[in-house]
Amino acid sequence: MSENISYRLLTRAAQQRRVGAEPGTVHTVNREFDLSNVHIRRIAVVLIFSLNASSVIDAQSSTTVSDVTIRGVSNAPEHHWYSGFTLPYIPRHVRNAAFDDSPRLASLLRGGKLYLSLDDAIALAIENNLDVEWQRYAYPTADSDVLRAKGGGTLRGLPLTVNVLPTGIGGPQSPLLNLPASGSTPVTNIAPNLLQTAAIVPGTITPAITNQEVNAAGPLLPQYDPAISGSVLAQHQSTPESNQAVAGTSVLTNNTTSGSIGLTQGFSTGTFINAGFNSLTQDTNSSRNTYNPFVSSNLGITVTQPLLRGFGPSVNRRWIRVAQNNEKVTDLLFRQQAIETISGMIRLYYDMVSLLDDVEVKRQTLATAQRLYEDNRSKVEQGTLAPIELVRAQAQVAAAQQDLANSDGYSRQQELLVKTLLSRRGTTDPALREARVVPTTPIDIPVTGDTTPPQQYVDTAYRLRPELQEAGLQVENAQIGMKGTRNAMLPELDLVGTAQNSGLGGQSNPLAGVTNPVDPALLGGFGGSLEQILRRNYPSYAIGINLTLPLRNRIAEADYIRDETQLRQYQIRTQQLQNQIRLEVESAIIALNQARAAYEAAVEARKLQEQSLEIENEKFANGLSTNFLILQYQSYVAQARSTEVAARGAYAKAMTTLEKATGRTLENHNISFEEVQSGQVKRPATPLPPATAPRTLAAPKP
Repeated sequence: MSENISYRLLTRAAQQRRVGAEPGTVHTVNREFDLSNVHIRRIAVVLIFSLNASSVIDAQSSTTVSDVTIRGVSNAPEHHWYSGFTLPYIPRHVRNAAFDDSPRLASLLRGGKLYLSLDDAIALAIENNLDVEWQRYAYPTADSDVLRAKGGGTLRGLPLTVNVLPTGIGGPQSPLLNLPASGSTPVTNIAPNLLQTAAIVPGTITPAITNQEVNAAGPLLPQYDPAISGSVLAQHQSTPESNQAVAGTSVLTNNTTSGSIGLTQGFSTGTFINAGFNSLTQDTNSSRNTYNPFVSSNLGITVTQPLLRGFGPSVNRRWIRVAQNNEKVTDLLFRQQAIETISGMIRLYYDMVSLLDDVEVKRQTLATAQRLYEDNRSKVEQGTLAPIELVRAQAQVAAAQQDLANSDGYSRQQELLVKTLLSRRGTTDPALREARVVPTTPIDIPVTGDTTPPQQYVDTAYRLRPELQEAGLQVENAQIGMKGTRNAMLPELDLVGTAQNSGLGGQSNPLAGVTNPVDPALLGGFGGSLEQILRRNYPSYAIGINLTLPLRNRIAEADYIRDETQLRQYQIRTQQLQNQIRLEVESAIIALNQARAAYEAAVEARKLQEQSLEIENEKFANGLSTNFLILQYQSYVAQARSTEVAARGAYAKAMTTLEKATGRTLENHNISFEEVQSGQVKRPATPLPPATAPRTLAAPKP
């Protein structure tokens, strides 16, 4: 189209009174708005294009409320035809917290005992543990931030916290399991108060590498949610006039009724529209008005399009992208919570097995001490042994009883902790509180060691560890936020266009006389003024540019420097996290090999000590040994057995640590992430053992 073509906006024909014509004579006039200037034409095209593009982009990106699914939140019911309009004003409620245990727990109780396999302990931790249930409420938190961002609001943030189970009795800060069961000198181990240790205190960790505060730098976001505003005003006003020539009366009285309704909405391109309809009805006693009463109405729209600061979807949709990334972070955070909880429960379970095995060791030690006491008493009665040896044997029995009481107390405390963590109401139920836990999964040590290359474990950890993926998303969020900070450094240049149609309708003022001629086209009321608006009889247009140019721009420059500095720090934290993950994996491999070597050595030491005791008993029976040596060798055997129990548990916990370090805890125990999310494990509870089957100490390895 050539540049010399004149663009004209032609209104519909409007009837007007010809100046100087006879009353009642009308003619038609075409009003024109000349847009022949090339710059004006280009500005108008830009405004129209930006408005259309904004509508298309936002329609494709689904910025409506209905496309946001908030997990764990109920939808408001629709009972009436107007429910679609009232739904945004009715709160949607988050599901209530449930404190009833899953049926699995009750199915494992029988005869005052809780028969608990490792698989059942893991399943109960997923279904009933409150740390896992607490983390499930992170989903509506993250989803509500997406909903808020799609409405044009800033984010409220996502708490990045993972709860860690207590260490338990067998943890690193608790009493060692390989303390002497008894000794040649009757010294016992007095149990400390559990409440004075860290054994039952849970902990928290955070995978956050960024500040938890929301970065508010950058241009303000458009309000994507459209808003309708309206007002109605009725007014009576009486004003004494000092000059009657102006108002035509000494007391000017106006009765005014006005109403307005408007619509505002922003779009992701930065476009902002403000459309409104205004109407005013006035009845006055002034003789200077040509029409009285009269109705004046107008319908207009103003479109504002930023061209520099605040321009573009990448800037204005940055919080939506961050909120959507936070939804991914929530999945990873929940996976991390599941790994922490399951790993912690496995550790507590194996500690409980070790503690109960240690109780069996202490019982065997007590039985051995009692047999020696009975033998010594028989020999003292026969006069073949000095009475002091009976006293020593009796002291050994007392020491063994004390050690058994300590071990039994430790095991009961560990059982109490496990039962509390596997039930949503703790041990409120008397049946659960009084039940003794019977672990049905022994600690098995594989025949051969692990030969997987360490680098393969490291690669698996880099791929599966949720902390590293969370760190990557946090760095990406920081980069997204920096787009807003960078855009805020630009000048503010806005393209503004306004279009308005006006209308007027009224009755001829009988007080005006013939000095003010009446245009028949304007005779009427509200309907007439509305018709003029719809026919566009009296249009008005305006196109312009607003420019705000900060001369120094120090605030925006400082914000960008700060945000880029923090981004560099986040990248350093990410590399530190990678180094830490590698360190954890390689340390876990070393600990696993060390635990296996220690276990093999403990098994060999226990076998040799048992052989030594057997030989010493034969010598004692033949009068070639002393009571003191028998007591000493019994102590060595008890020590060796306790050390084997501790080594077996240490190996099991080292394997659990390696699983956690590589992020394969769920996969190695056949738990799907969907089961963790739903809180329902599909596999059934382990069948209960026969009622007569007693629990025995795990058979020693040959």
